[in-house]
Amino acid sequence: MSPAFLYGGAGILLFALGLWSFLVHEPLLRKLIGFNIMGSGVFHLFIAIAHRGDGLPPDPVPHALVLTGIVVAVSATALALALNSRLEAADANASASAHQTHGRGADEHADDAKRRRWPTR
Repeated sequence: MSPAFLYGGAGILLFALGLWSFLVHEPLLRKLIGFNIMGSGVFHLFIAIAHRGDGLPPDPVPHALVLTGIVVAVSATALALALNSRLEAADANASASAHQTHGRGADEHADDAKRRRWPTR
């Protein structure tokens, strides 16, 4: 077996596993992990494409694309994790205020809804 075949097969397997995880799981964090696994599969495929044969140097362009993709993937993952934590915090605040406002008037609920729209700095 050639290294290109192994990297290509591993890339296809990782991509399929990530796609399955992305489609099956509901929590955003699990979807994000599945999306990152899919990205790793794509990186493996790019490395497999870079292989030109035994004794020849690999093509540097796919390697450069993989390095750039890793940087972009780490940045996008950090952004997605930050957004996920803010969504969870907003959801927790909304459910806590819903429990506290039980039994209040409709005008007071409307005021709470106006205050909860978006946090201001």
